[in-house]
Amino acid sequence: MIAAIYARKSTVQAGARDKSDSVERQLEHARAYAARKGWTIAEEHAYFDDGISGAEFGDRRPGLARLLNALRPQPRFQALIMSEESRLGREQIETAYMLKQIMQAGVRVFFYLEDRERTLDSALDKAMLSLSNFAAELEREKARALYVTGGRVYGYDNIEVLDADGKRQHVVRQINAAQAAVVRRIFSLCAEGVGITRIAKALNEDDVAPPRGTNGWAPTAVREILRRPLYSGEIVWNRVRKRDQWGVKRYMARPEADWLRLQAPKLRIVPEELWQTAHGRLERRRRLHAAGERSGLERPHEKYLLSGIAKCAACGGSLVAFTRDLKRTRSRFYGCMYHHKRGTKVCSNGLLIRQDRLDEVVLDAIAAVLDARLLECAVEKAVERLCRSRRAAPERYGQLERELADVEARIQRGLDALLAGTVAADELQARLKAERARKAALATELEEMKGRRDVAWLDDRHLRQELRARVTDARGLLGRNVLQTRQILRKLLVGRLACEPFEESGRRGYRFTGQGSYAELLPGKLSTLMVTPAGFEPAISTLKGSRPGPG
Repeated sequence: MIAAIYARKSTVQAGARDKSDSVERQLEHARAYAARKGWTIAEEHAYFDDGISGAEFGDRRPGLARLLNALRPQPRFQALIMSEESRLGREQIETAYMLKQIMQAGVRVFFYLEDRERTLDSALDKAMLSLSNFAAELEREKARALYVTGGRVYGYDNIEVLDADGKRQHVVRQINAAQAAVVRRIFSLCAEGVGITRIAKALNEDDVAPPRGTNGWAPTAVREILRRPLYSGEIVWNRVRKRDQWGVKRYMARPEADWLRLQAPKLRIVPEELWQTAHGRLERRRRLHAAGERSGLERPHEKYLLSGIAKCAACGGSLVAFTRDLKRTRSRFYGCMYHHKRGTKVCSNGLLIRQDRLDEVVLDAIAAVLDARLLECAVEKAVERLCRSRRAAPERYGQLERELADVEARIQRGLDALLAGTVAADELQARLKAERARKAALATELEEMKGRRDVAWLDDRHLRQELRARVTDARGLLGRNVLQTRQILRKLLVGRLACEPFEESGRRGYRFTGQGSYAELLPGKLSTLMVTPAGFEPAISTLKGSRPGPG
């Protein structure tokens, strides 16, 4: 298939970076997207408008005008690739009309950021296009008025503004004096040269309530506060797309050309001089870190077997790798990240254990569960599940088809209500997103049931052969290479290993437990035979073990 490209950079906000960071990058990403799909890009049909707002149309956007002219009398390309729908325009009526022209010419439209095709084949597609454009315009208007368009931000309270009837009109931010003092403290410590980990520990030691959660301040939370422009009195809107086309949360960064920068001096918490001093410190650290990486002065990042795989049973924080001096040598240890990054107020478990010791006992336990007896038990359960699935398949298939029909009917009733004026557009948008997500889930399950028909011939002999071969491969790779062993552990383990510190007879160490499954060892459709909606089945036996610490 031959594809064209359209890219656009806006100038609505000040401070946008140069063309290479917007239009050229969009073109580059579109070419890469086409290559992944196996399509050919028609370079003479790579259109763009540089420095033109999405609210402009017609002759003010020559690149778009050339694209539309290329549709007549017959386009020489079958697809048009863009980063997202807003590249085409931000005014809903004009955008919908242009999409209609493009599609009526027989050109399919694809958005590479979401890896999806825009269609207008049904009443639902047309309604969703109109509603999504309406919602985007409404959000932009709210942002320009300095109303709250997202959630809560540390340092501020969200205040509802009501009309005469007591109904909420919009939400505005108001500085929270107590939290604002904490923000200024963070900036002051940074300006004095205190690192983000030490700042987080200091806040936890003083029992300062964190922005969210109950596990105290994390260095990442401190870093985010230092980077948030709102504390300097500047609102930056539209940096991130928070939901996909189904309404499901999925964060995707937007190009800087789409950002809207607005001055809000009444919301400034950090004085300009303090802001500049703190950010000067951060910039110097960033340059030193980058220079160290280029010169090789930084210790290279090493992969540790259990980092991110094991957790502290006392607080739930990850066990991560540290290096410490032991008997005049630099040795590697595992320890609780919350204790070392957030302080004793969050987690009192300061136990460090030699990396090689914990790795050894975990690998011994994994090897023990990859034995023939447990394997036979797993196969029996898988065969039993396959038989149940065969018996229940006709009834479940019919149930899914009925549910799909019900969802389609509800969607149509919603569209009828919109046309009749009995339901508000914003209310219908939320309902349609939920119904569309349900429709997608049902369709996926139907496809999975069709796929299971392809493996209906499997019996216990085939399962044993396949599983034995995979287990043999996994057992042979254990411990040979850290990265390969980590991959095997992630396939076998369900959740993370819980490591509980203990002290007995003057010896200190960790006891660990965990659950696992053979399901991920099987390829493709075979693995679905060993997974149930309630979890993983059959699970390998619980891993148990202990290993004393360094002392």
